[in-house]
Amino acid sequence: MTANPYSPYNAPGPGAPLPPQTPPRQGKAAGILLMVSVITVGLMAGLFFAYDVSVMPGLARTDDRVYAEAMQNFNQVIDTSGLFVLVFLGALAVTVAVAVLEYRKGNRKVALWAGVAAGLYVVALLVTFSVNIPLNNELADIGNPMKAGDLSVVDKFKGTWETTNIMRTLLCTAALGCLAHSLKLHGRATPAV
Repeated sequence: MTANPYSPYNAPGPGAPLPPQTPPRQGKAAGILLMVSVITVGLMAGLFFAYDVSVMPGLARTDDRVYAEAMQNFNQVIDTSGLFVLVFLGALAVTVAVAVLEYRKGNRKVALWAGVAAGLYVVALLVTFSVNIPLNNELADIGNPMKAGDLSVVDKFKGTWETTNIMRTLLCTAALGCLAHSLKLHGRATPAV
């Protein structure tokens, strides 16, 4: 006959060891999404970094007309790239999904770091939508730079756009660091198979 686990007579006495606590639940979906999040945020950090260290310094060596034409071309190509839009917006969606899934599974530390990463990425998006995209639009509004009479918008563009792009690089890199830490914590919480 087995003991009734609900009986008060089977309760452990004082000093008896406590039953083991259930570890946080793990699932493959959270781990896969976390990997996708690391990759997509890493791609965005790399894109912004490439502009900081090569594209913008290279364009700075040209005159304003060439600079404006090149940036207009870059912006047109990136705005019409479905893959870019998927990574750019998907990075946030996947990172938020990771934070929610990990929180629901009881992996609070993993969820916290993924949540911080999502917050940092949101700030990068806010900078993009409030500063960089309006500047891109102003630059597009001058039309053909080779025929434009007033290129004063280029000077404004250079200083502000480049500064905010550095901010986006730092924000995305910090988000990537948070996600890397989440991935490490997730791996420690996942039982070995």
